[in-house]
Amino acid sequence: MDNTKYVMSDEEKYFFDLTGYLIVRDALTVEEVDKCNAAIDHYANKIRARSVDDGGLARGSSTLLGETGRLELTGMLGWEKPYREPFRELLVHPVLVSRLNGMCGKGFRLDHGPLMIGATAGTEGHQLHGSGEPFSPAVWYHQQNGAIYCRGVTVAWQLTDVNEGDGGFAVVPGSHKSCEPTPAGIRSVEDDMGLTVQPVMKAGDVLFFAETATHGTLPWKGKGQRRSILYKYASRGVARSVGQFFTPEARFGEWTKTLSPEQHAVLYGPGVHTGGKLPLLESDGKKTWVVE
Repeated sequence: MDNTKYVMSDEEKYFFDLTGYLIVRDALTVEEVDKCNAAIDHYANKIRARSVDDGGLARGSSTLLGETGRLELTGMLGWEKPYREPFRELLVHPVLVSRLNGMCGKGFRLDHGPLMIGATAGTEGHQLHGSGEPFSPAVWYHQQNGAIYCRGVTVAWQLTDVNEGDGGFAVVPGSHKSCEPTPAGIRSVEDDMGLTVQPVMKAGDVLFFAETATHGTLPWKGKGQRRSILYKYASRGVARSVGQFFTPEARFGEWTKTLSPEQHAVLYGPGVHTGGKLPLLESDGKKTWVVE
């Protein structure tokens, strides 16, 4: 086992701070990818396509327009056995723990998700959104004294290949720290000044990106189906889409009592003053555990 896969290296930290995104290659085994895809296939009747009416996610962009809307599927953590298990394991997978501790800070939590984003040939893109300017109190990015403070990090597990020119996730590297408003041509990708990057990824890779980075999706041109599973994490004191509830049971339901202590630990609501009762996670690459 390559334990460096489970530790955020200095090179990765530099790359993430510089660009606003990071890809860890071969984060999942072929077996793990197959289990996720099999579970999605089982619930395929619940996959829904977004409407492209009124501009859709492309927001009228001539570059991002498509024939059909993005495919979406939710609810994985609450599915019946054995289909829920792969997605519960991804929730606190050893590959992401040290990186989220380094990006969001210890005590990171799931703000919302998971969400499967899917696409077939002809699926529209999503207008680029997020930026360093204007300032966002929910997902701002800051680096000081060797530490990264990124309030919103999305983790996207790749279940199918994304080749060069296929489309899908796109980002403007470095935009998470931009102090200038994003030009309209960048957001629409109609005049992106050559700044937009569509990373090549394989099934089993995992993508981390700062929510404040200018990002979106390009129309899907790949021969196969796009499948990415997004988990949106946040720093401990940040609330993006949660309400007044704090415990996992109050937020998601009694089914959370069936989770492992490690999975349960990242489903608490936001809050800094928790009386020291908030469970924190560590990982050595072989397993993830709750710190005593």
